[in-house]
Amino acid sequence: MKGKGIALLVCIPFVVFYLLFQVAPLIWVVINGFQLEDGGWGLENFEEILSSKFYLQSIQFSLEISVWSSLLGLVIAFLGSYSLSALRPSKLGDFILSFNSMTSNFSGIPLAFAFIILLGVNGAVNIFLRQNGFDIIDIYGKEGVIIIYTYFQIPLAVLLLYPAFEVLQKEWQEAAELLGASVLTYWRKVAIPVLMPALFGTLVILFANAIGAYSTVYALSSGNFNIVPIRIGSLISGDLFLNPYMASALAFMLVILMLLVTLVHRVVLSRYNYQGK
Repeated sequence: MKGKGIALLVCIPFVVFYLLFQVAPLIWVVINGFQLEDGGWGLENFEEILSSKFYLQSIQFSLEISVWSSLLGLVIAFLGSYSLSALRPSKLGDFILSFNSMTSNFSGIPLAFAFIILLGVNGAVNIFLRQNGFDIIDIYGKEGVIIIYTYFQIPLAVLLLYPAFEVLQKEWQEAAELLGASVLTYWRKVAIPVLMPALFGTLVILFANAIGAYSTVYALSSGNFNIVPIRIGSLISGDLFLNPYMASALAFMLVILMLLVTLVHRVVLSRYNYQGK
């Protein structure tokens, strides 16, 4: 009993931190999302968002960028994690994993600046392409933003997926081959089903990581690219007009969206685990 009491005391700072920086801001967002500029209460903020082509476009762009960057990042990280699991234990594998851990922190304004130097209008790569008669790469459009988002999704996805490959045993593939299964059959019937919970979980985390990203695209476009985090920032900073209640409504819609994605993730995994049993 004494040990449990000490454990509870140790958890108090974490609980306080969680309440102050997770629960309290969420409650503030929910309450202010229903508050109006004139001091009243209602659903007008949400009605304006759903009836405005400008806000709907920001939601559409955010979803498209998040989904595509998450899927592309997951596929590339899947191949990279498999290669790392095949390389390790080795010095090269340890170096690549350490380098991946370092690059997972390379995001935000430094990442945008690096891409501007390489792929901006007068970037090194685009100058080379232009001089040799090729079309330049536009990083300021939606496709360019997807490329940048995919870049910072890959290291995070590798960090999340790599431990899952440790579960796969070489004996499983050898046994499958002895039973006449091809490599494709082994991956379809054995490896992918084992990795599926990790794949789904990683995809959800990548989606959440992308849909809330702000500083990279802001530095790239000076706040002119129309996605939800940029719209929230402009409403709070008052670049056009100050309306924190509308910003709260947009943030609350992002929260609802993430809850829906998480629920779908849990339902799919529960059905998958049930079928596996």
